[in-house]
Amino acid sequence: MCRNITTLRGLEPVATPEEIEAAARQYVRKVSGITKPSKVTEVRFEQAVAEIAAATTALLADLPERRNPPPTLPPMRRGHTHA
Repeated sequence: MCRNITTLRGLEPVATPEEIEAAARQYVRKVSGITKPSKVTEVRFEQAVAEIAAATTALLADLPERRNPPPTLPPMRRGHTHA
């Protein structure tokens, strides 16, 4: 749970829905203090992930293009090359 949420704006190719969801999930884990949701918290946890992923998708779509790429790659892209 110590990983930092990486910048998604300016990635080439653009951030995937999976990358956006992973960032949203990490955010919800961090702010809620819930690493693995229980039966009691699972529905609301997943709802929060979906809401934050949707808000992130809308935000990235509405922002102007970034001039420089982000300083680090998201975890899903580390160790992989994209052409």
